[in-house]
Amino acid sequence: MSSPTTRESTREAFVQTELAGMPRRLFRASPSRLLAWVDCPRRYRMQYLDRPAPAARSQRAHTSVGVAVHNALRDWWDLAPGERTPQAGAELVRTSWIETGFRDVAQSLEWRTRAQDQVTAYLHDVDPGEQPLGIERTVSLKTSVLALQGRVDRLDDRPDGLAVVDYKTSRVAPTDDDARTSLPLALYAAAAWKMFRRRCVRVELHHLPSGSVAVHEHTGDSLKRKIDEAESIARDARRAEQDYAEFGTDSGRFPASVGPLCQWCDFRAHCPAGQAAGPEKSGWAALEAPVAVPRGDLRD
Repeated sequence: MSSPTTRESTREAFVQTELAGMPRRLFRASPSRLLAWVDCPRRYRMQYLDRPAPAARSQRAHTSVGVAVHNALRDWWDLAPGERTPQAGAELVRTSWIETGFRDVAQSLEWRTRAQDQVTAYLHDVDPGEQPLGIERTVSLKTSVLALQGRVDRLDDRPDGLAVVDYKTSRVAPTDDDARTSLPLALYAAAAWKMFRRRCVRVELHHLPSGSVAVHEHTGDSLKRKIDEAESIARDARRAEQDYAEFGTDSGRFPASVGPLCQWCDFRAHCPAGQAAGPEKSGWAALEAPVAVPRGDLRD
């Protein structure tokens, strides 16, 4: 349970923003934070509100793969144009590799080789001279409700406008419908459009294991609908956080969303409801079969 001192200071911060005549404080969040609320309010509370935060389980292998690949593709653009070869990308995977979460050294080496092969194949189709507008670029967007900040894997400056590119390393290839429905991609596009004053409606999911690209072209109206969706989530989360400021972990606004994803949750050790949903998945389970894992457990 949160300490009285912590609850009192949090409550006071909320009260100060509600004084008559003062503008309402914007709800600050990233797309991943908003989706964490949608996925499971209990996990959201433990991850973002509880202090001290409950200890999370160690990183899983599929996350280690994703982080290493993302880092390699980021660092590749820091090389001189003449050094940006597919083989250089493979070497960057090797030097950025993370051993955490694998069953053993042999499995780690097997997946490092796979990741190197995937990055090599992907970079064969990337023009090293076409410098993106942004790599791991932080973008932000403010509305009357929300102050949003997130990080785009790659932001391309193309003749018909900006394009948001997101790398994926999961076993299952994303579809065009995944690109269409993705809340983070839409919010990144809206933020980039506002920041750079250039039209940005195209979002792409680049899946390295298959080499496929899932694409969606938004419109101004569809981006507005996604912003409205984000604001609705933010309002719900704000109300819950205000209740938390009053009641701490006794608040009833953070139920566990019990289901198969509980087997993957980083905080299941602190959630009896989640533990009852089934045995915990191993650190390398996502490498062995196409399965759904929590969105907060992925590199987005």
